[in-house]
Amino acid sequence: MPPKTTAKPSTTEVHARLRSLIIGGEIPPDTKINIVALARDLGVSQTPVREALQRLEGDNLITYQPGRGYSTTPLLDLPGLRALFEFRLLVEPWAARAAAVDRLTNPGTALGRQLDDFEGLLARRAQGGPDPDVRDVRQELVAHDAAFHAAVITASGNSVVEQAYGQTHCHLHTFRLYPEEIDTANTVVEHRRISAAIGRCEPGAAEEAMADHLRSSFERFARAFGDPHAASPPQVPPRRFLA
Repeated sequence: MPPKTTAKPSTTEVHARLRSLIIGGEIPPDTKINIVALARDLGVSQTPVREALQRLEGDNLITYQPGRGYSTTPLLDLPGLRALFEFRLLVEPWAARAAAVDRLTNPGTALGRQLDDFEGLLARRAQGGPDPDVRDVRQELVAHDAAFHAAVITASGNSVVEQAYGQTHCHLHTFRLYPEEIDTANTVVEHRRISAAIGRCEPGAAEEAMADHLRSSFERFARAFGDPHAASPPQVPPRRFLA
């Protein structure tokens, strides 16, 4: 029989691994990328590494400069974080309100299932049992949070809002600010409140729950700056509706 060969990681797998290293801080912010060293460490050729870096450039986690090559992007500063959450406060409470309607597009049930799956994964991890699907808590929280908020945005039915929101890559950038130990309990409770209001077709409650969640999230992320006055939530103008 011919000798068994070990399959090399695909570009998608290399992209996922590099994204995990960047979000987790193993590859620090504003750091030049050594493609040769990365390829060696990952056991792949330089081609999938270069292709993965191009994808990460689309995620705004990597920048390319002629003569310098690829580098990780700097962390958001406090003004940048505040600006991002001001945008989210303008868009996402409206999206939650728009999604909380008595139609087949109402995502309440699907959001509840997402939360059940996420809590089940966390429970298996806490018990220390073998689970091939359990990854780093940070990565799982990023994946859950991104999927939850994207589902609400999509259910709003506004493709322009969906595209603008997607281009922020907000979850990839904010979670780079998170400390090593992540408490997922607050996020789960706040997401439950949002999904329940949407599922009950209560637009006002859904809008309020999303706004409260975003303000609380801003406060959690702003603690990364170590300024007790940094965590005051951004203010946004009153919502406006088109006639």
